[in-house]
Order: sequence, then C-alpha cells, then structure tokens
Amino acid sequence: MKIIVISDTHLPKRKKGLPVRLLEELKDVELIIHAGDWQTIDVYHELHRYGRVEGVYGNIDDAGIVGLLPSKLIVEAGGFRFGITHGHGKGKTTEKRAIAAFEGENVDCIIFGHSHIPVKRYEGDLLIFNPGSPTDKRRQKLFSFGVITVSDKITAEHIFFNEE
Repeated sequence: MKIIVISDTHLPKRKKGLPVRLLEELKDVELIIHAGDWQTIDVYHELHRYGRVEGVYGNIDDAGIVGLLPSKLIVEAGGFRFGITHGHGKGKTTEKRAIAAFEGENVDCIIFGHSHIPVKRYEGDLLIFNPGSPTDKRRQKLFSFGVITVSDKITAEHIFFNEE
C-alpha cells in the first residue's frame, strides 16, 4: 500500500497549485494523508481526484476545512494505526505537542506538520513523521512530502525537490 503524506500546502497563498513532482506520485496512490494547513477546501477536492483522502485541519485553515475535518485523527491502513495532527498550539515544540496528542493511544506512526521541517525518527517502535511542505519550504533548502509504504511493516521516506 502506497500512502502520500503532505502538510502545509497553504494553497493558493504560497503557490497556485500542487507541484508537478507531487502530482506524479499521486498517480498510483492508495491513500493521501494531509496533516493540516490546506488553507482552502479546494485542495481537499483536488486531492480526492487521486484517491482516498484523510486529514486534519491546521491553524490557518478556512471554515470549509475546519467544518469538515477534525483536529486529530487515527486512520487504520494496512493493519497499522496512523495518528494525524497538525501540531500547532502553545508550549512545547511542535513535535512534542504532536506526540502528546496521542498519549495513551495505540498508534504505530504519528504524522504531523506545522513546522514545515521534515522529520523521520523513531521512539522505540513508534515512527514520528513530518513530511515538510511541498509548496512552502520556509528555511528548508528543498520542498518535500512523504511516501509511506505499508507491507508487513511501515517504511517512510521523504521526497525532496526544488521547483520554481
């Protein structure tokens, strides 16, 4: 099972549309996970053209997204449980807020956004993953998103690219 993981698309504020590199990967996807800051409902509808979409709202999302999606979600895929949150809030780091959001929950992977900083690390068997942003790299050298492959285990990688 192939899962595309994105966050912080900020469309149309940062770019007019999704980048070509991301669109290429979406052609054969089974699940798309968005960790918030879509900005408008149009992004949600566009992603639905490629497959099943699951996600949460972020701190800058409009009423259409906030009314449609939760702030925290657990999605089951391929026998694994993925905890999804944007990670915004007060106190702690973005990553620590994301981890705290699923304290006591039985999840195999925590997906978050907000910082625009790609993260892939483990706490024991728990995968902590931030895809970065495909449209707003901020202080990062490259734009990024994630590809998670689910078989008998979860394998995650970042796709880094530069697109003007």
